[in-house]
Amino acid sequence: MPLTASKYIEVDPGVELFVYDVGEGDPIVFVPGFTFTAEVFHHQVEHFSKTHRVIVVDPRSHGRSTITVHGNDYVTHGTDLGKVLEQLDIRDVTLVGWSFGCFTVWEYGKQFGYDAVKKMVLIDMPPKSLSVKDEDWVEGSLDDIAGIYTSSLRSPQGHRAFIKDYITQVMVQRELSDEELAWLAGESLKTPYYIAANLFASGMFSDYREEAAQASQNVPTLTVLAEHWADTAKATMKEMTPESTLEVLGGHMMFWEYGERFNEIFEEFINRS
Repeated sequence: MPLTASKYIEVDPGVELFVYDVGEGDPIVFVPGFTFTAEVFHHQVEHFSKTHRVIVVDPRSHGRSTITVHGNDYVTHGTDLGKVLEQLDIRDVTLVGWSFGCFTVWEYGKQFGYDAVKKMVLIDMPPKSLSVKDEDWVEGSLDDIAGIYTSSLRSPQGHRAFIKDYITQVMVQRELSDEELAWLAGESLKTPYYIAANLFASGMFSDYREEAAQASQNVPTLTVLAEHWADTAKATMKEMTPESTLEVLGGHMMFWEYGERFNEIFEEFINRS
């Protein structure tokens, strides 16, 4: 992404968020998931900046934003997003969250309401990550999630191994080249392991079921789900957000792997009256 369209926005004293802002027209704001960066949305930026104003944010402690030990949770990230939209004077926005970025979008709605929001797109994130009910859509079993937090995210080596396994086993369906895997992992690993652990715990213990329901009642909402858990995810979201439009495509990072098809789904949704 050309640096000419980049800027930094201060959201707290000494804490700046990197923002990529390009194009003209109705605004679309993209928020990446757990430890990933604005760069992962390059297919969407290239396509939609021809017809829209596209803003992509590196959240606090991600990518080129300030690495800080404070505020590495999704309540603060929602506040940060509100400050970015206010400082950029953005109205009638389509908010797009991927993975844990959905928590940021739901938290924004909880704190600031929907007056400035035209539509929402939520990419492959259960509103509640953990549950004792077998039929619920969740991120994983409690033992698996606990193991990641207490083992993988305790060291740089464990962090690297976890991210690479997650990319190859959950995010992307095809075989990646060494260069692709190195790039994707490198974007995520710009967040230090000890901050990644904070973000991981915050996301796993979040519960945005009420906010997800309210969002779908207030603005048109598209939810895009990965194929590997589509049946469970669709059942959960149909019950929780019956007004939401549901689509199924690829793996957890389908917008990157299947950029053209994802953009078609996205464009059809945002152009719908």
